[in-house]
Amino acid sequence: MSVLGPAVRAWRGVRWYVREATGEARWDEYVERCAREGTEPVSRRAWERDRADAKEDRPQSRCC
Repeated sequence: MSVLGPAVRAWRGVRWYVREATGEARWDEYVERCAREGTEPVSRRAWERDRADAKEDRPQSRCC
């Protein structure tokens, strides 16, 4: 058994976690949904601005 296998799995797990925690995966999900629906996605900048505006409009209480 190669050491590369577990190392690659670990790296993929860390990458997945970071993308989920930072919201990076949400962009990919949005683009995939637009492709399925046959619509043109807005620019990444506009999408991020809408997301930031939504966070400001609906603040959530957080412990940190």
